[in-house]
Amino acid sequence: MKKMMIMLFCLLILTGCSYTIEKPEDLPQPKVPDDTETTKSNYVSYNGPLKVRGKDILNQYNEKIQLKGISSHGLQWFDYLITDENIKTMKSWGANVIRLAMYTKEGGYIDNRAMYDTLVKDIDLALANDMYVIIDWHILSDNNPNNHKEEAKEFFNNISTKYRYIPNIIYEICNEPNVSTSWDDIKNYANEIVPIIRKNSNSIIIVGTPNYSQDVDSVIGNRVGFENIMYALHFYAGTHKDDLRAKAKKALDDNVPIFVSEWGTSNADGNGGPDLNESNKWIDFINQYNLSYVNWSLADKDEKSALLLPNNTKISDDTLSESGKYIKSILSK
Repeated sequence: MKKMMIMLFCLLILTGCSYTIEKPEDLPQPKVPDDTETTKSNYVSYNGPLKVRGKDILNQYNEKIQLKGISSHGLQWFDYLITDENIKTMKSWGANVIRLAMYTKEGGYIDNRAMYDTLVKDIDLALANDMYVIIDWHILSDNNPNNHKEEAKEFFNNISTKYRYIPNIIYEICNEPNVSTSWDDIKNYANEIVPIIRKNSNSIIIVGTPNYSQDVDSVIGNRVGFENIMYALHFYAGTHKDDLRAKAKKALDDNVPIFVSEWGTSNADGNGGPDLNESNKWIDFINQYNLSYVNWSLADKDEKSALLLPNNTKISDDTLSESGKYIKSILSK
């Protein structure tokens, strides 16, 4: 029976995607369900490759799915928290996705190419735990994704080639375009990056939006012209309130597929709060529209948005910050 299930799972992956190249033996493998994992679940072994239909994410059975989880902080600083044990703990709360924030600058990939190996190590931990994983090209201080477009092309070619057969992977190609970066700037960048990924994978791709991924309404009538594209909405509950929800609703009313790929309970600078009353309003909004979301962040940094209290490396009830306790409670519902 187990052997038959493995064959069926592989067939579903191969027939559900446009992969035609023979699979090398040394690629990391997605978790294959055993006889106890064939019933409906929130994880990859059941849901398989994901696709965007309208503003919803559907699994391989065309059922709606909501991804929810936690983002790392910058891997160049907090990679020590991405452990098998911590991923299992977040999964036990109900998380089915982890976002890996690979900064481009500030000691990230552009400054230190060894971050690629760190990222791969962490992706493989997520795969081993049956989780979806967002590979986040985390532009921030570099403002405009076109500033390092050639490096992005190289990176996304390499990483999508490595994980071309893996249904767990989601690509976020520009975290928070900011300052004077326009939607046209971002769209032109996406039109060069998306085809590189599409040569290897039909996975969901999240495209950042202007003004630190707040101006999701800027894509109305002017979307990126590929399938399985979603648009990033980022917010921090202490700073972003009714006005940003109205902007998001305007985009959703136009059937724009939004992925909340970063949000925090604090102010936008990571401090202040946590504002749990406003966080509850955002969670109600998210659940009303079945939006997928990832909370910032798995860190023990001395700031209010951090999941952990300072100087801790293991997630437990004793090490959770006030924000961390709140995030555990909403993921567990």
